[in-house]
Amino acid sequence: MNAGEIVAQVAPVLVFLLAITVIAEIAQLAGVFDALGVFAARLGRGRVTLMWLWLVLAACAATIVLSLDTTAVLLTPVVLAAASRLGLSPLPFAMTTVWLANTASLLLPVSNLTNLLAVYHLEGGVRAYIALSWRPALAAIALTVVVLWLLHRRDLRGRYAVPDVAPPADRVLFGIAAAVCVALGPAFALGVPPAAASTVAALALVAALAVRAPQRLREIVVPWRMVLILAAVFAAVQALLAVGLEDLVRGVAGEGTAPSDLLRLAGTGALAANGVNNLPAYLALEPVAVGEPVRLMALLVGVGIAPVVTFWASLATLLWRERCARAGCGSPPDGSRSTAWSWPFRRRSPPFSLSDASGNPSRSAPRTLSVASPYSRSS
Repeated sequence: MNAGEIVAQVAPVLVFLLAITVIAEIAQLAGVFDALGVFAARLGRGRVTLMWLWLVLAACAATIVLSLDTTAVLLTPVVLAAASRLGLSPLPFAMTTVWLANTASLLLPVSNLTNLLAVYHLEGGVRAYIALSWRPALAAIALTVVVLWLLHRRDLRGRYAVPDVAPPADRVLFGIAAAVCVALGPAFALGVPPAAASTVAALALVAALAVRAPQRLREIVVPWRMVLILAAVFAAVQALLAVGLEDLVRGVAGEGTAPSDLLRLAGTGALAANGVNNLPAYLALEPVAVGEPVRLMALLVGVGIAPVVTFWASLATLLWRERCARAGCGSPPDGSRSTAWSWPFRRRSPPFSLSDASGNPSRSAPRTLSVASPYSRSS
């Protein structure tokens, strides 16, 4: 690829990253993600299994429409807080968010940055991508849910007191943010360029926030540093490909579209993603997949679904680990493996506790959970 082609491929990805981050930040400020946790608890009707299934749907929706990083950063603290306040084990809920943040990120191009890079090489654009992705995407989600249930079925049994709901402090901003998030899914699926759709949505939400609560604009964190790092990664991988890396990966990943060939490519992508990180892994292996749509999808399966073994395999997993630590989970014990397939955190004191009238923790205290909008903290 020449410099012009690289810019044409990468620029929309970086624009989308900036725009979707702004959308997610404002949605969080408006209380949209808090509401997801509360409504999942109420829709569960006191049954832990049913609540978990609703959280599965919430995690899938957030990942598919707003990207896997959004699920890791914004939904993780919500589900951990909900589990703690309701007296439930946080383990199955934390693992559900991190696994589905990765395995549910294949359906739409916007779900994962690697997908956005790949769709550039498909002649049919978003529609051609979905025609290839929907089968492995649904299979990956279904398999993930089954495995999660088998691993955590004991913690997912039982009942809890159905929580109360408090309305968001700013109903108008909440409604606008929720409507924008819901509208993005159909827009992406219908083939609207992700960078364009997300930019329009971000501008609309910024305008709404500027009108409703202008003092909150400074709280939006735009990932400029991340964009610069990604740009550097793109440049570094392209330089390595130019000096011989491409010949090396061709020998490892092979060629062809037979099932064994696709499995070899997906496996190579999975190993590279968990060994280094899924983004440079995709960029390094992209040249051996371009030209055959099924090979491109096989590569995305490897680098998109598989990065749940090591913490560094995807940015989403690293962000999830940080959020778990902030929620009251410690670091892995010395000498333990850093793997997202286990729970290597030691549980510290819970960030939220249920207390009786004397102030002592009590598991029999009424369990209540409400939408706590950030606007209630400011004058």
